[in-house]
Amino acid sequence: MKEPSRRKGTSAPAEPVRLQKVLADAGLGSRREIEGWIGAGRVRVAGRVARLGDKALPTDRIEVDGKEVIRHARRARPIQVIAYNKPEGELVTRRDPEGRATVFARLPGLASGRWIAVGRLDINTSGLLLLTDSGELANRLMHPARQVEREYAVRILGGASPEVLHRLTRGIELEDGPARFEEIVESGGRGANLWYHVVLREGRNREVRRLWEAAGCTLSRLKRVRYGNVILGPEVRAGRWRELSADELAGLLALAGIEKPRPPARGAGKGKAKADSPPRPSVGGAARLGAEKASARRPAGRGSAR
Repeated sequence: MKEPSRRKGTSAPAEPVRLQKVLADAGLGSRREIEGWIGAGRVRVAGRVARLGDKALPTDRIEVDGKEVIRHARRARPIQVIAYNKPEGELVTRRDPEGRATVFARLPGLASGRWIAVGRLDINTSGLLLLTDSGELANRLMHPARQVEREYAVRILGGASPEVLHRLTRGIELEDGPARFEEIVESGGRGANLWYHVVLREGRNREVRRLWEAAGCTLSRLKRVRYGNVILGPEVRAGRWRELSADELAGLLALAGIEKPRPPARGAGKGKAKADSPPRPSVGGAARLGAEKASARRPAGRGSAR
């Protein structure tokens, strides 16, 4: 049967969209984080408690924790991303029941939405943490299918034999499946402690630590120095942040498969907090492993990443 023709000048009816995407587009969190909210019964759609898999129309009222979500039109403002140098002892969570320090307490304010962490670092891991106001960008960068590289500086007590390094790059069976490092480069050190730079293409919980421990090694310091094309750099002190350069942001969006936004607006959180220094330009692939050797070795002495 022939479909009835649409009257000239009318638009097609709006299609329902998954809740995770709606709330991520509103800048409330990553899709993974929002799935947890839905599972916990914190989200309501059109007056009823939402379930995983539910969708919403543009006209549906959505509430999170009893507060209505203000839904904007398709994002027109530029995506914002900052690089934060997380110290050991801070948690990547918005609230801690024990009152411990969290990374979000140190971040600049946003005119709308909120900062979303791209992945996590555990309390004893320091270094680069990317944060964005785009739930879609965070979700894509964390998604295993994207295989975005994460690089870490690792200090190992007594070092590791060539046989152990070979095992770590060939693959070791962990409790949640096989895992391996894409690359390992020795980065020097003093006395009984040796530094290595390692690269992963996924972000499972405590994966770097678990791999070294499964190989029989004692890890005494762990610092993330790169995420995708963004290198932490020595100019951002622990507990401080910087905006990404235009080149860094463009490269990060390309890794995520997101179209480059319009020219950036004024800096995030103007008047709320101060970045340490002007953004450093993007560093290409030739500077990957070992680009942070000097700054990574400093924790063995006085420790720039405490």
